[in-house]
Amino acid sequence: MKYSRKAAEPAIVVGSRNDEKSGMLTIFVRDNGVGFDMQYVNKLFQVFQRLHRAKDFEGTGIGLAIVRRIVERHGGRVWAEGGVGKGATFYFSLPKTRQKNGQSRVHSAGR
Repeated sequence: MKYSRKAAEPAIVVGSRNDEKSGMLTIFVRDNGVGFDMQYVNKLFQVFQRLHRAKDFEGTGIGLAIVRRIVERHGGRVWAEGGVGKGATFYFSLPKTRQKNGQSRVHSAGR
């Protein structure tokens, strides 16, 4: 909501896709907000990196870095796509099953 609040009609879409071949579940969040320049996409998930001025959007620049760290610790990855003035889509993927102590565990949204 933070980056879409200035849009005439803010829109946020949350979805998922199940990739049977890779065994990954991907969740995405898409908005029609201010977006970002893909030239700087690698900065998004670094601590204290901001692509917008602090006076325009509150925050410290650690949120996406925390997300990346959590997702990677669970065997997944994060990435983003966007365009200036065109909104952004943030993705994270996690393995649907994980081996722990010889037992499979299924990751499932909503459980």
